[in-house]
Amino acid sequence: MNENDSKSLDILGLKPVADSINTVTKASVEGASAFLSRICLPAAVEFGLLLRDKISNWRINNTICMTQKAEEKFGKFAVEGAHAHPRLAANIIDKSSWSQDNHVQDMWAGLLASSCTKDAKDESNIIFINILSQITSLQTTILNYGCEKAEKTVTEAGWIAAEPLIVELEELTIISGSSDFHRLDRELDHLRSLQLIGGGFDPNSTQADITPTALALQMFVRCQGFIGSPIEYFDLEKKEPNNS
Repeated sequence: MNENDSKSLDILGLKPVADSINTVTKASVEGASAFLSRICLPAAVEFGLLLRDKISNWRINNTICMTQKAEEKFGKFAVEGAHAHPRLAANIIDKSSWSQDNHVQDMWAGLLASSCTKDAKDESNIIFINILSQITSLQTTILNYGCEKAEKTVTEAGWIAAEPLIVELEELTIISGSSDFHRLDRELDHLRSLQLIGGGFDPNSTQADITPTALALQMFVRCQGFIGSPIEYFDLEKKEPNNS
């Protein structure tokens, strides 16, 4: 750890906390604190408060894991000197601490990384923070699958869209890891209610429409840590709007 990182820990008052835990966890706390203080000092303070509140190690470890993932994504996509609006960072730190699921943590990490901009004035990720906090880990699995597998296109007006993605129940049980038919039905109903997928199950068959909406595709991109256009992320050719 360099001198600047050490100073940031002194500012946050985290050294006494780090000293009270084992060496491996101490290093993780120091790394998370250094990164958070670099992208948004108030966020690092929030992390310090999380530790001082003596909440369970389970939540602390979840936040550390998320922060480590965020730092990787930040290094891949963020511009030099980018930082996050405190409102976004504090929300992500709090909400991500409640999930141990690796894929969900990865999505929180992407939102933290994509919240970092040159002037830290872009609060648009609050939309996706609110959505992610409402969906289950099973729903994130289905949603990410749909966003990855569906064929993406650009409409004549220039919007991103996805071609229909229909799966059979048997395939959906493999994707989701759940064989509970009625659970899958309500999980898809909830995704549809959030306007993230198409129609869910066809009431007259066991086929499910899991086509991701434009909102879902944009959320997927932000959860990768990318803040630019989803058309750019998916390397799609942008069509000229038809003004006739």
